[in-house]
Amino acid sequence: MERNVIPVSVARPSLAIPDRAGIDTTAPARDTRQRRLRDLRISVTDRCNFRCTYCMPKDVFNDDYPFLPRTELLTFDEIVRLATVFHSLGVEKIRLTGGEPLLRRNIDGLVRMLATALPGVDLTLTTNGSALAQRARALREAGLRRLTVSLDSLDDATFRAMNDVDFPVAKVLEAIDVAASEGLAPVKVNMVVKKGINDHEVVDMARRFKGAGHVVRFIEFMDVGATNGWRMDDVVPSAEIVRRINAALPCEPAQPNNPGEVARRWRYKDGSGEFGVISSVTEAFCHSCNRARLSTDGHVYTCLFADQGYDLKSLMRGGASDQDLRRAVAAIWGAREDRYSEIRTAETAARRPKVEMSFIGG
Repeated sequence: MERNVIPVSVARPSLAIPDRAGIDTTAPARDTRQRRLRDLRISVTDRCNFRCTYCMPKDVFNDDYPFLPRTELLTFDEIVRLATVFHSLGVEKIRLTGGEPLLRRNIDGLVRMLATALPGVDLTLTTNGSALAQRARALREAGLRRLTVSLDSLDDATFRAMNDVDFPVAKVLEAIDVAASEGLAPVKVNMVVKKGINDHEVVDMARRFKGAGHVVRFIEFMDVGATNGWRMDDVVPSAEIVRRINAALPCEPAQPNNPGEVARRWRYKDGSGEFGVISSVTEAFCHSCNRARLSTDGHVYTCLFADQGYDLKSLMRGGASDQDLRRAVAAIWGAREDRYSEIRTAETAARRPKVEMSFIGG
């Protein structure tokens, strides 16, 4: 398949920040659909050591791909400053993502800075697990509260094929155990389900973590970015995933933990735990989405499926005060109208350009 990819760092123009006159920065920010700003995802690097076919396919993200130079990345001080601004407008949860966030040098130092500056924030991180066993203790001691590990297959051959760098599944499973032993349990385990590739393992994945204290979340294969060759035919609906699990491991719906939670929770009837399904394709949850995404180079994106963001880094490096930044973020969120998953069709998904998930985090 021919990939129509424009390197985001050089070809994506920034959106103009909406008019900030009269913006209220004393109350939690709400968008045009009255969705509150609650979650912030911060991508700390656009690089990853995996080449998962649904995220960073090797034929695009190869040795010639123009990853961001270090000078374009937000510094840790800048990340903490912007996170503090977002927190002042209602953000209660911050997730560090990538790329692979554990590739960012001294990432536990950033965790410590955020935990110190924002002690009440739910601070978590998503990783592919490849370096987790070596970093789990430092992350926990720095103040990380929770952890999500991506794990798309328990079968070693399938897992190696999906990450496309021949990384063994045993090392990720070991890393989950190490993280739990260091106090980062329960671990959330994310499985992207793609028809004909790993969907036959749904029940095995549920059974593997049932009763272990961890929570598997099955994610519908999404049309994120422009490089993963997404087709509607490759999507396994979450209703089908639940049907398969329920047939083998009886389960029932559970109430959400938080407003705007994207995963629909299901608990096993024997009391041995729960799992979740994320249904962005077949059961859109745009109406309750409360996430903003801060890219590696300091742009804020108001939707996972956006193609452009708002440049906060230039504003900040240009001398903006904290109040200037608060007004900017409040204006950006206040103008937000995003509802891509509600209007998605196979045709629009193919036509619409989007920023790559590895750039703004999943």
